[in-house]
Amino acid sequence: MDAQKYTPRTEKKAHLQLSIPDSVAQAIRMPEKYREQNLLIELAVALYAQEALSFGKARELAGMSKYEFGQLLGRREIPRHYGTSELEDDLRYARGE
Repeated sequence: MDAQKYTPRTEKKAHLQLSIPDSVAQAIRMPEKYREQNLLIELAVALYAQEALSFGKARELAGMSKYEFGQLLGRREIPRHYGTSELEDDLRYARGE
């Protein structure tokens, strides 16, 4: 799994709790200390791939920078959903705004 390097700014967070059967939770093969972050990354990638979340919101959920999340999508061969708003964001970034 990809480790978190990006620290998002502090903001209000909604608390959403998911219930997972004990047998499923115990079957997840990843270190417990990374489990929550890795599951958030997996959820972010899945929701982005289904076009249920924008790139910005998905990377925020994953706790990753734009670059890190873009690299992750590339490694997983998940195409970017690149529309007018993303183009405008990239142009602003290129101009240093």
